[in-house]
Amino acid sequence: MAVNKCIKYCLFVFNLLFWISGCIILGVSIYLKVNPVYGGLLPGLNLLIAVGTIIMVLGFLGCFGAIRESRVMLMLFFVGLLLIFILLVIAGILGAVGVNKIEEWLTGKLLPLRNQSSLFQTFMQKLEEQAKCCGLIHGPSDWGSTVPASCDCRDTTQECKLADGRRKVYLRPCTKLVMSVIAKGTVIALGIAFGIAVLMIFGMAFAMTLYCQIGETYATLS
Repeated sequence: MAVNKCIKYCLFVFNLLFWISGCIILGVSIYLKVNPVYGGLLPGLNLLIAVGTIIMVLGFLGCFGAIRESRVMLMLFFVGLLLIFILLVIAGILGAVGVNKIEEWLTGKLLPLRNQSSLFQTFMQKLEEQAKCCGLIHGPSDWGSTVPASCDCRDTTQECKLADGRRKVYLRPCTKLVMSVIAKGTVIALGIAFGIAVLMIFGMAFAMTLYCQIGETYATLS
């Protein structure tokens, strides 16, 4: 019994796409990790970075195993896919559960805002100017004793209050806007993880089919 060439080259093409997918998941995860808004807030990002790296390695092993018809490489590829599939499921669960706790993380990790990095403070001030809001959860008090100029009330239709006894600042916090931005980032990460998981199921099926066919071929020749 000869090895099915169709399955062999389908597995090779799959692994090429799989390697590209690993590059994508790694790139997006790193972007979300270093982003001043997403970084440190979304659970499972470190796990997704590790998954993306391993996927790239497995993609290479799968391509090599398919072309060389190596049972060892194919079995390593299959086991690796199974482990990564489990890790992706765990990351997806962490991400889905963590979305409901984002506001708690915002309060615990980002307040007061004056204690955050200059990069994050700059981001927040730009957000406040554009969204006509001030602070994250509680309003201007999130900044502590000194409220930045980005909170200055320039739109008289918005609810404002006196700050420092001299100027008016926006009273509405930016919670909803920040939550929507973080939620979008979570959806992106979960969507990529789900897509990769579906590809893995096909990859494991192709790899095991080719593995069995190679074994039957060797048995026939012997």
